[in-house]
Amino acid sequence: MGKHAMLRVLQLMIGIWLLVGCSASVPPEGADTTAPPTDTGGRLVIYSGRSEALIQPVITAFQAQHPQITVSVKAGKNSELAAALLEEKANPQADLFISTDMLTHINLRNQGVFAPAPIAGSESVPASLKANDGSWTSVTSRARVIMYNTTLVSATEAPTSMFDLTDPKWKGKIAAANSTNGSMQAQVAMMNELVGTEVTQTWLAGLVANETTFFGGHTDVRKAVGAGEFAIGIVNHYYYELQKREASDNQVAVVYPDQGEGQLGTMINTTVVGQIQGAANADNARLFAEFLFTPEAQKLFAEANYEYPIIAGVAVAEGVTPLESLRIAVTDMTQTATGVDTALQLMNAAGIP
Repeated sequence: MGKHAMLRVLQLMIGIWLLVGCSASVPPEGADTTAPPTDTGGRLVIYSGRSEALIQPVITAFQAQHPQITVSVKAGKNSELAAALLEEKANPQADLFISTDMLTHINLRNQGVFAPAPIAGSESVPASLKANDGSWTSVTSRARVIMYNTTLVSATEAPTSMFDLTDPKWKGKIAAANSTNGSMQAQVAMMNELVGTEVTQTWLAGLVANETTFFGGHTDVRKAVGAGEFAIGIVNHYYYELQKREASDNQVAVVYPDQGEGQLGTMINTTVVGQIQGAANADNARLFAEFLFTPEAQKLFAEANYEYPIIAGVAVAEGVTPLESLRIAVTDMTQTATGVDTALQLMNAAGIP
């Protein structure tokens, strides 16, 4: 074959290749060229250590964007839901778990409950507040504070440290959550890490000696303090903020404790989300987890619940003390998580129900 004939054959082959390639890339007339939907409906089962009332505004906002997804919530105590997740591990009934403290999620992660699934939108969450493989990620922050009834306690009389609560002058006047409460468990575990077992035991014994009344949850604590049934309550900061905004029983104030030089600083914990390994509705779990880290959801947590947003660029609600203005207790929460059982033993040994 001559040189010109070979060139002609090559030109014909290129032309055929271009024709086939171009026709394959052009969709037939009338074809749907839109991107696939982000979800296909179905269900989403959330286990929540948060009360349903506190998580519902975010669920409602999520369903406004995904009306085809039916969301079911099983609310309960962190410890009860954690036990259920372990029992159901071989056949998961939940798709997502939201707890009220980081320690619960750390311990469950160590037992293989969560899928390693980094969540889009959570990139600005500090590394210390999430697992490096995405198996758990903090959603909001909360501070452990002392709230008080201003008709019973003046600002100058109010305790400024958690350790002041063992003073006999507060006998019969303190309300707190009991040993089944995740935030209370976390506080005792943090204290045990920060000041040691002997000091923590003494503090717990002092609460009992002062005839502290222990409730099943913080809502009961803040309402009792608001009503003047107790002078002092140990709560997460947003319970004080909620009580302050009630139509009545709102004569309350707050102390962010242990702010003095050489003191511990205020203890901080977080709400946390984890996607369940082997979940039946894993795609919907991912969608909801991603929604939690949108400015819309973070703003809801801040403005409806008065929590501290976890992502950058979302402001705290008006009137809430910024974390940046506080001395914060420094703890290694991964290490603290190993002390939850010890914290429970210390509380039980002290006689806390």
